[in-house]
Amino acid sequence: MGLLLVVAMVVAYWLLPLDGLGPRHPGLSWTVFVAGLAVVAVLLVWEILAVLTERPESRPGLVIPLLVCLTTLIFATTYFALAKQPGELRGLHTRLDALYFTLVTLSTIGYGDIAPIGQSARLVAVIQILYTFVFLTASTTALSRYVKARFGA
Repeated sequence: MGLLLVVAMVVAYWLLPLDGLGPRHPGLSWTVFVAGLAVVAVLLVWEILAVLTERPESRPGLVIPLLVCLTTLIFATTYFALAKQPGELRGLHTRLDALYFTLVTLSTIGYGDIAPIGQSARLVAVIQILYTFVFLTASTTALSRYVKARFGA
């Protein structure tokens, strides 16, 4: 089930038209970005609390990885939309570039072949760094605790 949902999210990322996002509709673009991250944050906190309170109906082993994948795709979509604005992202031209840049930023590798040079792109990069640091750390800790409690590892 989890793999099917990941495949569905990735297919949606590649196929959904994103013409409504970008420089022609900045208000909509920022609203979708912030709302998407807010929803994921609430769901991540819900799952983290479920682990901490040992709620039996929770499924953090499924939900947390799906939410991390969704977060990655939200940032990739945002970078792709921002790249339509000249002077925002040097070297980012395709959805693959956007996904690659998101993962490079997430992993803190930073090759330098794609760079946020505009203020909006830099803001999104800062948000990604802070967001993933806080939520990825908390999620990983909760998931580790869940696995230890469930499987005695």
